[in-house]
Amino acid sequence: MKISKQEVEHVAKLARLELSEQEKEKLTDQLSNILTYVETLNGLDTKGVEPTAHVLDIKNVVREDVGAPSLPRERALANAPDQAAGHYKVPKIIE
Repeated sequence: MKISKQEVEHVAKLARLELSEQEKEKLTDQLSNILTYVETLNGLDTKGVEPTAHVLDIKNVVREDVGAPSLPRERALANAPDQAAGHYKVPKIIE
C-alpha cells in the first residue's frame, strides 16, 4: 500500500512534528514499506492460531493492591510553579 506525501504531512501535523522535505520523502517510503509488509501478513492463514500477547506462557507478578494514605494536597502542590483552587495550573495548549 502506498502512502502519499500529503498523508505523511497530515500525520506530522496531527503529531505536531516539523519535518524537512527530505524527512517527508524518507518517511513516505518507510511508511509505504511498513504498510506493504502488513498487507503481506494479513494474507497469512491464521485459522486455529490462538491470539497471544507474548510468545512465552508467562504471568504478570504484581503485589496485592493495598490502600494507603495519599500525599497531602499542600505537599503535592508545594513545588508547583502555579496553582489555582488546589490544583496545578498549566498553560492552555488547545488551539
